[in-house]
Amino acid sequence: MYVAVKGGEAAINNAHAWLAEERRGDTDIAELSVAQIREQLALAVNRVMAEGSLYDADLAALAIKQARGDLIEAIFLIRAYRTTLPRFGASRAVDTARMACDRRVSATFKDVPGGQILGPTFDYTHRLLDFKLAADGDAPSAPSRDTQPAEVPHVTGFLNREGLIEEAPAEETTPPDLTREPLEMPATRPLRLQALTRADEGFTLSMAYSTQRGYARNHAFVGELRIGAVPVEMDIPELGFAIEIGEITLTECETVNQFKGSKTEPPQFTRGYGLVFGQTERKAISMALVDRALRWEELGEDNEGAPAQDAEFVLYHADNIQATGFLEHIKLPHYVDFQSELELVRKLRREASGQMQEAAE
Repeated sequence: MYVAVKGGEAAINNAHAWLAEERRGDTDIAELSVAQIREQLALAVNRVMAEGSLYDADLAALAIKQARGDLIEAIFLIRAYRTTLPRFGASRAVDTARMACDRRVSATFKDVPGGQILGPTFDYTHRLLDFKLAADGDAPSAPSRDTQPAEVPHVTGFLNREGLIEEAPAEETTPPDLTREPLEMPATRPLRLQALTRADEGFTLSMAYSTQRGYARNHAFVGELRIGAVPVEMDIPELGFAIEIGEITLTECETVNQFKGSKTEPPQFTRGYGLVFGQTERKAISMALVDRALRWEELGEDNEGAPAQDAEFVLYHADNIQATGFLEHIKLPHYVDFQSELELVRKLRREASGQMQEAAE
């Protein structure tokens, strides 16, 4: 139990004022604008949108500014704000086959319809500090972009033609909404995917890496990684049909994994899937690997006791906001709890000292 702590209001107000001063930094240096964060720290903005479950680059940039660059704090701010928003309805499921791809690569097929589109990526950079950026030079101009084909079909469709990869099962019911209902076990795959797309990127990456190192035998190929804009459509009851209300940028990853087959299924490839707001490819690949590891039971595979195969372990520990809240609450007053522990240790020490003294006599 806690006891009321009095007299701390002035100290808390002063702490808030000091925090605001530290956030602003040296006033001789121009203040960072929300637009600058949105445009020049886009990958950080994308992560905040993805893990905050709110697609709004301006609000994500504002949260990053307010949080002094602490992305988990910014995600917390976005989720808190999200809960205040009214819900008018739900959009249709987006069709990623209609994506206008800025980046689209496959590690399984070299020549695919639509081609390989490298796009803006760090993959081929030398990872050396570019000191020209410190000189605030002009932004280099990108070469002209080729016109994208009308359709960029999914790579796994080619394996589908020969029956070499499992068919993606159609969902017969509307999946539960994790943003409105608490996570419950056992979790269906749609619910697991919702949890993974909101999960902490570092945790998801660590789980995915563990599968690659042998903890779940998750040997995967990136069948396709694509990043681009997709239209969002919503049914309007008054009109009787759906209209396009905007577009969002998504990162989608489909992995192709080995499967030895079972009593009812021949040997074939299976899928892992990741879909995340914005350009967030490391998270999407990690999500796909963890998704595949969690599917061991439905595919009739053995559970090797790997952490990434334990849905309860993964899903209950993946949310950085829940983890942060529980972790940081131990900074708060625990005076009564500690005093009871202190008295217990003193009592045990007295008893132990008495026993030692009796043994000595």
